[in-house]
Amino acid sequence: MPPGVVAEVERLAAELAALGPGSVKVGRAFDREGGLREFDILGGRGFIGFLPVPRHECVYVCNVTWYG
Repeated sequence: MPPGVVAEVERLAAELAALGPGSVKVGRAFDREGGLREFDILGGRGFIGFLPVPRHECVYVCNVTWYG
């Protein structure tokens, strides 16, 4: 992946972590609030899949898809 994409994913991960419990409401969910979620990056040229776990106070970035 290009360095700019890596930097954007790192920036988004930091912002998601800063949201704390509010991160369960960000992005698209597959079937309900919480669980694995998706968020578009760089104007729809890719997306990240992440799992917010409020009880562990963390956000796990599970995958990054880049169409560039």
